[in-house]
Amino acid sequence: MSHFSFELIAEDPDTSARAGLLSTPHGEIETPVFMPVGTLATVKGLFPEQLKQVGVQILLGNTYHLALRPGADIVEKLGGLHRFMDWDRPILTDSGGFQVFSLANLTKLTDEQAVFRSHIDGSILELSPEKAVRIQEQLGADCIMCLDECPPHDVEFARMREAVDRTTAWAARCREAQKRDDQMLFGIVQGGTNETLRARSVEGLVPLDFPGYAVGGLSVGEAPEEMYRTLDFTVPGLPSDRPRYLMGVGTPRDLLESVSRGIDMFDCVMPTRNGRNAMAFTSTGPVKMRNAVHQDDDRPLDPDCDCPACTRYSRAYLRHLFIAKEMLGPILLSLHNIAFYQRLMRDLRSAILAGEVREFVSGRLARWSG
Repeated sequence: MSHFSFELIAEDPDTSARAGLLSTPHGEIETPVFMPVGTLATVKGLFPEQLKQVGVQILLGNTYHLALRPGADIVEKLGGLHRFMDWDRPILTDSGGFQVFSLANLTKLTDEQAVFRSHIDGSILELSPEKAVRIQEQLGADCIMCLDECPPHDVEFARMREAVDRTTAWAARCREAQKRDDQMLFGIVQGGTNETLRARSVEGLVPLDFPGYAVGGLSVGEAPEEMYRTLDFTVPGLPSDRPRYLMGVGTPRDLLESVSRGIDMFDCVMPTRNGRNAMAFTSTGPVKMRNAVHQDDDRPLDPDCDCPACTRYSRAYLRHLFIAKEMLGPILLSLHNIAFYQRLMRDLRSAILAGEVREFVSGRLARWSG
């Protein structure tokens, strides 16, 4: 019996947006879904129950960082990632492939594997496709990712093609290496913004019959319009009966545009990182909480939001916390931004079920820019 299923509940008549239900060993996920990033087995500054309170269905953890500390052996010994971080809902772990890109100065790359020098203590970490799968099996996430190579978006064609072919070869090795049958392995499509190379990547991965497919290598410096254009020609090649995950994306607009193009799953550090830096997403657009205009403003941050930051505190108080460098400020704004993203996805799902995605998207974009 399979531990997983993905069921399409509704498809929007005017766009490629879809509402689905992804079943995992730790519960069902209604898609489209946004996954807050818990790199080191924690969403910075927040308790698991706070995340549940604002509707988070699934979290993301990071293979590379957790392999360095505390170490996959320790997490496994302590009962796996769910028990370790006290999160009983689904978890997705990335493969460490993005760190090949972001920590390029610490990496040596061959067809066999990526070799890292730890950014913490300089020790050597070898990450092969087999090792990436093994670490993720030790961590015990519900959804796991193949090791891929994510080159910078502006490399020349030959270099990008090499990354695509290496990613495909590594994907086959990951599929072969997987031992556990209770983890959903995603293949990752690469190829930058090049239509020929994206097609090459899809053609290499689809025969491997992964339970899920991710689009990687976007939101790494290219313009948003380039990303949307790339999704236009990439997503239609992916199997429609599998979940589609756009990695590391993005802004609220990115989510609306990408769901309209058939994407089901997202993750991004933006809600929490921006929250720690005093920037809030609201129903009328972004708000910078350090600005003096909020100094004596008794209004809630966002009257449309029912998170603790909005129901219990004024803009004046939230600004005061940041000006005084009190840790509650980043905590409240991180929670608020995650609540905003979760509500956006719930509302978008309702719009898909009602067949009104186009109206919903244009309405939201107009409100945010107003």
